[in-house]
Amino acid sequence: MTKRHSLLTRPVLLALLAVSGCATPPADHPYGHRIALTMAQQVLDPLAGTKHDAVNGMGGQEAKSAYDAYQKSFRAPQPQPNVFTIGVGGAR
Repeated sequence: MTKRHSLLTRPVLLALLAVSGCATPPADHPYGHRIALTMAQQVLDPLAGTKHDAVNGMGGQEAKSAYDAYQKSFRAPQPQPNVFTIGVGGAR
């Protein structure tokens, strides 16, 4: 190899080495398969849209009452006791 040829080869090899660090590694073939499988396993009844049965669980009135009680708890939260005074003072 001539001296000129080796002077050009070194920078090219260094540039190729530097650029190869930016390359992404090959992804696994079933990329995202486990996430899709986990999401599918969380579905209670995949064919629920084709059925016309009643919904399992609470009725409309009970659900609304539970939701209203939940929302009310944020409007007027109950005062929390001071944990540092438990057992001190003797007031009952």
